Amino acid sequence: MPLWRSWMFIPGNQERKLAKAAQTEADVIIYDLEDAVPIEEKKQARQMVKQALTKKNGRETFVRINDLSTPYFMDDIQEMVGYGADGIMLPKTGKKEDIDLVDYLLRAAEMRHGRKVGETVIMPLIESASGLHHAFDIAKASDRIRCLAFGSVDYTLDVYAELTKEGTEILFARSWLVNVSRAAGIHPPIDGVYVDIQDEEGLKKEAKLIKQLGFQGKLALHPKQNVIINDVFLPSEEEIKLARRITQAFDEAIKQGIAAIQVNGKMVDYPVAMRARKMIEQMEALGSSEREEKRAN
Repeated sequence: MPLWRSWMFIPGNQERKLAKAAQTEADVIIYDLEDAVPIEEKKQARQMVKQALTKKNGRETFVRINDLSTPYFMDDIQEMVGYGADGIMLPKTGKKEDIDLVDYLLRAAEMRHGRKVGETVIMPLIESASGLHHAFDIAKASDRIRCLAFGSVDYTLDVYAELTKEGTEILFARSWLVNVSRAAGIHPPIDGVYVDIQDEEGLKKEAKLIKQLGFQGKLALHPKQNVIINDVFLPSEEEIKLARRITQAFDEAIKQGIAAIQVNGKMVDYPVAMRARKMIEQMEALGSSEREEKRAN
């Protein structure tokens, strides 16, 4: 399981920000062709993002295309796949049929551009009552889907709720997406943006909350938000040590025909051991030197 903590939006029409994308601390870059781009600059932004995709520097890169109802949708998919986007973020995903169409178009685009069929990821952005209602069917609609993302701002507008820093109005939606993701057998979801980019303590508090709820990461609007999100979702040295102790003790117990033990006074069974093992795998994927550097900073 990859480490997908912070997902940074980069406006597709802003050359300066596109040029600095590789310097961000985000685990994943999302070049934005949708909300961040004025209508009169849509085509120009697509050309600028195509150039940016040629300079990925090994970073996993997604593109938020325009939604199915727009005249830009078809060209966005065909051209972004052609220039090597790792994944497509589909805004306003409302039903399974949306994914069926995108899956079909991606397959055709991959074949046309000589890419391996099925390698382009689809990331549905759930940002409406319809999308939340059909979230399970959406999550199961294609093998290209690794996780869902929550568009909290548009969701609250759609259901006539008021988006607050407390997040009471979206607690149900968040919990539902966590449950749906697990039931569908995909990775945990990615939470929406924290709109107050100056409120670092508020962001940290919200990131800790969504981590407790079961999310694996969060969308970001500003480079400094990535550092906070990454730190919250990066296990502490104590957590890593405990995870290693749990896996070692559990493996020894299994050899003896025992599947439930105590470690540090707490019960450990298969689910607990699997969670510990996943944490270790994530840290190994990140790399010890990079982890130490991030903790030092």
